[in-house]
Amino acid sequence: MTIEITNESGVAVDETVLLRLMEHNFAELHISPDADVAILLVDEGAMESLHVQWMDEPGPTDVLSFPMDELRPGTEEQPTPPGLLGDIVLCPQVAETQAREASPVHSTQDELVMLTTHGLLHLLGYDHAEPDESKEMFGLQRDLIIAFAHSERRRPAS
Repeated sequence: MTIEITNESGVAVDETVLLRLMEHNFAELHISPDADVAILLVDEGAMESLHVQWMDEPGPTDVLSFPMDELRPGTEEQPTPPGLLGDIVLCPQVAETQAREASPVHSTQDELVMLTTHGLLHLLGYDHAEPDESKEMFGLQRDLIIAFAHSERRRPAS
């Protein structure tokens, strides 16, 4: 499994947490260990350019996903085949604002964990345009984040 994380945002982000998150989510979603994903953290200007170019919407957004091989979650018996999941683009500045405005307020890192998981689910074909899709996607997102938080609490202190 190749999980490439590149931070061009100018904001310090704990990339090791995002790496552990993706490893955890790959295992939970039975994604092949030979699947690849890239995570790019960009500043607001770069995110706004991507948002306009790909979504035709003004202003920066929090996360964009660019699926490649149209892979879907696997099962224990039949994991996702090897391939290129795609790219997740995050904007830590937008994440920071959203974290401060959230109820309950939480850290920027927690917001990035949520957005990274959200982006991964989009790469795997999940969407939230319709109420039933939204319920499924956000339910799975919540379950993955809770399971990851539990695994993080069980990690030995370094």
